[in-house]
Amino acid sequence: MIDRRTFLAGTGVVLLAAPVAAEAQKSQKMARVGILGIGPAPSPQELVKSVSTNPFWLSMREFGWVDGQNMVVERRFGESVDQLRTGAADLVRLKVDVLFVSSAGLAKILQLETKTTPIVVGRADENLVAAGLVASLASPGGNVTGSQLLNDDLIPKRLELLKALVPNLSKVALLREDVTTSVLPQMRARDGEEVAVAARGLRIEVHTFIVRRAEDLAAAFLGMKKNHDQGVVVMSPAFMFVHRKAVIDLAATHRIAAIYELRVFVEPGGLMSYGVNASEMQRRAAVYVDKILKGAKPADLPVQQPEKFELVINLKTAKALGLTIPPSLLGRADEVIQ
Repeated sequence: MIDRRTFLAGTGVVLLAAPVAAEAQKSQKMARVGILGIGPAPSPQELVKSVSTNPFWLSMREFGWVDGQNMVVERRFGESVDQLRTGAADLVRLKVDVLFVSSAGLAKILQLETKTTPIVVGRADENLVAAGLVASLASPGGNVTGSQLLNDDLIPKRLELLKALVPNLSKVALLREDVTTSVLPQMRARDGEEVAVAARGLRIEVHTFIVRRAEDLAAAFLGMKKNHDQGVVVMSPAFMFVHRKAVIDLAATHRIAAIYELRVFVEPGGLMSYGVNASEMQRRAAVYVDKILKGAKPADLPVQQPEKFELVINLKTAKALGLTIPPSLLGRADEVIQ
């Protein structure tokens, strides 16, 4: 049996300690994370789903960061450069501890507003050195670090995969956005030269379609049809992901074989993707955000690059397009969606 005085004394300690612990928790500085995203602001329901399923937020929770408890997340979205610049200025004015974005273009928009607030890029399409965002991959040197996916460097490989899939492929469209890439004009010229060289080697004629808003997508696909393009390489995953349903539906309607950068386009009905495992890159980004919140400097965190690329094919979509996947291509696939 517990001695009554011991019990009361123990209870007293707990009762006295509780307010002290609560005060300590209250006085602990809340971490502030800023997010700049392209597209319309998500609904509360979409936001809840993202936080509960996105590998970045799941990893942040594993590191002990919980929105509303020890972390405040400020989000700003925009559908034009002006709106994104306004959102970026807003986040900088709020004095967040770290900024997180999904593309090099968005990082550049933030860097136009601040050279000091740490910026983590989750999955840059472009080479961050060539884009002028970091001094080198090993030693970024400024306020930007993160991961680059080498997506634009993989365009020749995606053209090869389309050539292997579509009989007598001779005309291909390149679909990209000009909202965030407009702030990196040097990259567009660089990528254009690489695509032209790859296309000549494969004897493919390439037509580039640049969209600035969701409403431009339908006209772009009509243009592809008019050009008799048999395939399309879909770039700009940050923008296209927001409008992925429209892109996937338009490709199906116009019966154009599409290859994407990420598997998240293939799972809901896209034909094929070749690129990195985006979930893994999201987890890596969370590691860097966590390190920065704990005192690390982005200048000292090396830019990460993918270790492997995956090929994902949707058999049902291929069948709907009347395409037969060659055994050689099936054998190379990391995953085949039935």
